Amino acid sequence: MSVRIEGTAEELLKAKNFCHVSTLRADGSVQCVPVWVDVQDGAAVLNTAEGRAWPTNLERDPRITLTVQNLENPYQYVEIRGRVGERTHDGADEHIDSLAKKYMGVDEYPLRKPGEQRVILRVEAEHAKVTG
Repeated sequence: MSVRIEGTAEELLKAKNFCHVSTLRADGSVQCVPVWVDVQDGAAVLNTAEGRAWPTNLERDPRITLTVQNLENPYQYVEIRGRVGERTHDGADEHIDSLAKKYMGVDEYPLRKPGEQRVILRVEAEHAKVTG
């Protein structure tokens, strides 16, 4: 059953807070990386480049945990557990530009590498809890 991200959880994702994404490596160990996050239609939305380790982990095992900490009150955070439900390249370049506007205040993502293919990952939350 999918849980909708709303209320304080949605506010934390909409704000300029970083998201820590935890995935499982092939050997079963946890990989945790900080990323930018967005929320659309009640779902957490991530954007990355193809070939990076953490999205590759999700191709093998779609389970994911997100933790988004409030930068203004570090004792408040939301934990979201679920699975990657959709993976698409459609609109991914425009989406990373909108995230660059949110996090860096620039109109275009300045760290794009030549030949880089962006991908959007939508998380189907099974659990979302705000603490603090």
